[in-house]
Amino acid sequence: MGLRNFGMVAVQLVVVLAALSLVLGSVFGQPIFLSYVETGSMSPTLEPGDGFIAVPAQVDSSAEEGDVVVFRAEELNGGGLTTHRIVDNTEHGFITKGDANPFTDQSDEEPPVKRAQVVAQALQVNGHVVVIPYLGTVVEGTQSVLSVVQRKIAILLGISALLGTKGLAYLIFAGAVLWYVVGEWRAKDGKRPDRVTSRMTGIDSRLVMGAFAAMLVVGVTAAMVVPAGTQQYGVVSAEFTSERPNVIPMGESKSQRYTVGNSGFLPVVTYLEPASEGVEIRPHELYVEGQSVANAIVTLHAPDETGYYRRFVTEHRYLAILPPSVIDSLYRIHPWAPIVAIDALIGIPFYIFGITLLGTGRIRNRSRSRDLSTLTRIRRAIRNLY
Repeated sequence: MGLRNFGMVAVQLVVVLAALSLVLGSVFGQPIFLSYVETGSMSPTLEPGDGFIAVPAQVDSSAEEGDVVVFRAEELNGGGLTTHRIVDNTEHGFITKGDANPFTDQSDEEPPVKRAQVVAQALQVNGHVVVIPYLGTVVEGTQSVLSVVQRKIAILLGISALLGTKGLAYLIFAGAVLWYVVGEWRAKDGKRPDRVTSRMTGIDSRLVMGAFAAMLVVGVTAAMVVPAGTQQYGVVSAEFTSERPNVIPMGESKSQRYTVGNSGFLPVVTYLEPASEGVEIRPHELYVEGQSVANAIVTLHAPDETGYYRRFVTEHRYLAILPPSVIDSLYRIHPWAPIVAIDALIGIPFYIFGITLLGTGRIRNRSRSRDLSTLTRIRRAIRNLY
């Protein structure tokens, strides 16, 4: 492979990985390795539309003063993900501030940010954020165009089901089918009698199975990560008693049920951890059969002073395809260790099985044309898989 071809492949790979990262971020509800800012609150560090490398908190939870973090705000801009810098660390949580803002977020009614609210940390080298210029501008422009096209098609056909995320998936699928049908029709219509037989190099079967294995692993990971996460409880420490579960007399406690549902067919192992002070959980570990629920008890403690306080519980969930004792041992190493092991247990055998069926060579296709387009070659290579 020449240097030019290698460079083109590398660029295509980077684009695919970037798109996959942004899609996974939408699925998981938090940045996965790439994110961007929409406003100028972080200027000049990050201008509107600039992107950055976002390291998930599950990978690196060592956020400290001076770091730029993505956190789930409660009051800022109506709540949601916010990218600001940590300027102080207090006993009540982080004090955050946009580099371009004259005041901290906490002076504008945003409570101190608990570590459990931090979902990602911007990668910094020598104290400087690694910036990807115009990443957000490109992403938002693409989303805008797709949204307009999607809306016009839905109006033209009078089908509201084509709106939203599922509707976009339907349109992409329909477009792919139409593209394939038109391509086949053009290929048949354009036959020439003077063609000579040639042999295409085809697509490496290992690359094809690697792509399928990667998609399978992404789905398995989403099944474990998406239903889990951090649950917030608002506690009012009051001078009086109340039947409301979140109103607790000063210095006392109340307990409530924490339900873990499993809508899948495989059993799951769930770990529940206090993510703030004033929280106790029993039991710490739950085994939930498929299509069933299990319950734990969360006890919330009110401080000796009146006021509104936040309490957090973090849930980690794993498919029980490994023995619970193995999952427990891996979990004690790192919460993502069982996910990596489960993904490997599913993805690697799937890849090996596929390679055993297809072989380790290239998926070849014989054609009577030396001038077939790349798109036609790809379509025929994929067709040979079936």
